[in-house]
Amino acid sequence: MNQSNPASRVKGKSKERHVDAPQLESLKQINLEAAGLDVGASEIYACVPEGRSPSSSVRVFSSFTADLNALADWLSQCQVKTVAMESTGVYWIAIFQILEARGFEVYLVNAQYIKNVTGKKTDILDCQWIQQLLTYGLLHKSFRPDDATCVLRSLVRHRDMLLRYRASHVQHIQKALHQMNLKLTNVLSDVTGATGMRIIRDILAGVRDPQQLAQHRDHRCGKSAQEIAKSLEGDYRHEHVFALQQSVELYDIYSEKLQACDVEIEQQMTRFAPRIEIEQHPLPPATRPRAIRPKNDPVTDLRPALYQMAGVDLTQIDGLNILSIQAILSEIGTDMSQWKTVKHFTSWLGLSPHNEKTGGKIIRSKTKKTDNRANHAFRLAAATLGRSQSALGVFYRRMKAKLGTPKAVVATAHKLPRIVYHLLKYQVPFSALPPEQEDARYRERALRKLQRKALKLGATLVVNPASDSQAHGLVS
Repeated sequence: MNQSNPASRVKGKSKERHVDAPQLESLKQINLEAAGLDVGASEIYACVPEGRSPSSSVRVFSSFTADLNALADWLSQCQVKTVAMESTGVYWIAIFQILEARGFEVYLVNAQYIKNVTGKKTDILDCQWIQQLLTYGLLHKSFRPDDATCVLRSLVRHRDMLLRYRASHVQHIQKALHQMNLKLTNVLSDVTGATGMRIIRDILAGVRDPQQLAQHRDHRCGKSAQEIAKSLEGDYRHEHVFALQQSVELYDIYSEKLQACDVEIEQQMTRFAPRIEIEQHPLPPATRPRAIRPKNDPVTDLRPALYQMAGVDLTQIDGLNILSIQAILSEIGTDMSQWKTVKHFTSWLGLSPHNEKTGGKIIRSKTKKTDNRANHAFRLAAATLGRSQSALGVFYRRMKAKLGTPKAVVATAHKLPRIVYHLLKYQVPFSALPPEQEDARYRERALRKLQRKALKLGATLVVNPASDSQAHGLVS
């Protein structure tokens, strides 16, 4: 036995450890005024504590607005203060908003965290089980931003849906061109760009001469007018031209709706209380000015609105642009007090390792699966840093060489929300780390790791004076 550590006794190859364990007590009822709801498309089952209702503790209501108000009245009569429900599709939104407006504390709970007991499953058992879990304080709220951010989030998500719908009609345009053997996609990187749309609209106007159509070539196009004219020699069949015309009309309709949605989003941003006065603290100059506005970007510049909304200029962060910042702020808001620490924030995003342990060993540490839209925005931003000369770009390329592209994207995407969290919480401007300093910090960490490894092997690490570009070391 090892006398120096009485809390640890070694028997052969096994080791016993005395672990400080908390004193277990029977479950206590914490939320005595709790109700549980099982939300469906047509019916809602509600359960209140026993003895609160004269007839039965479980009642069923229809999903019409009048019945939802009747449900709120019944919960008030039963002196209920907190209500829990699962996040089932979009059916919970109406009842959530009505109950929250009536003064109830509403718990929106992830359905994966509510596990019913084995046996026959019914709607009545579900609402009773949710009410019981809430009574014992075993449920935690899902994050839901303030009402103004929820409005902005709905608009941004609607804009994303419009983009997807418009993209399907771009594919229809390409299909019609291929059916007529017009190989515009071989000479133009984007058929809905300036050159492509001028040519397509002329085709719909009845022009068939390839040389005349090729005159619409933009001076920035990489292909010559002769190559474009060669690609426009095809079979202009009536049915395919008709399909092309309708696809272009639908593309124009969705482009018009996108512009209207952008105007509504900008107006909603102005309804937020400004966190900074732009007159006293002018907007910093753009670090990555664009000569050409991307096709999917809003027509107006949203940098001032985003700057006043967040209080800091997030476009200074490498990899983040107007659309990604708009998507991120619409999902997380600007109040970082919703998360205790930055680790809680990255865990909620699904960008931190999700360790699964058994037998004291980590058997799996992949990030958890999530459909978080902010997670997707951060991953897309990280994937654009492959050629960036910033410190984040250096980090991405080093992780890519070490772990491969997918893990490098996750590792870099984990860094980006940590920066955003710090800027929003402490309201400090972004200060980019020079790439040389990032390399120096990496060399210092590598040397410390080698020194620890040398000590374990009983060796001594001798470090040569660092040269201008790198530090050399040897182990003796």
